[in-house]
Amino acid sequence: MIKAKYNNVLLKLSGEALMGNTPYGIDPKALGYLAEELHKVKSNFDLRISIVVGGGNIWRGADYEEQGMDRSVADSAGMLGTMINALAIQDSLERRGVPVRTLSALSTPSVAEPFIRRRALRHLEKGRVVILAGGTGNPYMTTDTAAAQRSLELNSELLIMSKNNVDGVYTADPNKDENAKKFDHLTPIEALAKRIQALDSTALSLCMDNDLPIIVFDIFNSGSLEKILLGNKVGTLISNSK
Repeated sequence: MIKAKYNNVLLKLSGEALMGNTPYGIDPKALGYLAEELHKVKSNFDLRISIVVGGGNIWRGADYEEQGMDRSVADSAGMLGTMINALAIQDSLERRGVPVRTLSALSTPSVAEPFIRRRALRHLEKGRVVILAGGTGNPYMTTDTAAAQRSLELNSELLIMSKNNVDGVYTADPNKDENAKKFDHLTPIEALAKRIQALDSTALSLCMDNDLPIIVFDIFNSGSLEKILLGNKVGTLISNSK
């Protein structure tokens, strides 16, 4: 086993990361790549890793709210989208021999265990990857916020957030503005003041108040997850101190 700088981390995957080159849903190639990256680090490091996955590749509650749908109902549908993604990741990891447990904030006993903190901690102690679905189980709360909350509940040392086609936090969307500049480091206060769109403000505030560092990166840069665990500089670090 390689000695890592971080031994207990939470990885936030956006739903869009599973889309790959498809316009909707799950791209088997993207899913396979993610599973291979996770399998690699789980095999090489003595690591406790939990995953929160979004559902934007299937359903975005905010989009349907704009069309007149009740926000609470729209967000509940989005939580079900995260369940689909969680089960897909679970299956792909298990086919590679990685022990996995999926826990859900929603009551779905036929496909996932309920999220109980002590149960999740026990799974991590036994070396299992813990996938956390259903967000927080509440409307108006993004999966970024769920990732921050679960990181704190599971005693994570670091929240790692993979964004779609973006390898960090920029002054503007680098896919639209060629003059956008990347930040190597920000404090949460600076990120909030600059109204950084890459991260939810509630998640930022939660991490700031509890001194939980965040690294924003692109997992599709091969080997980047392993570099983060080793303590190498990857993406953008958001922390109260450098």
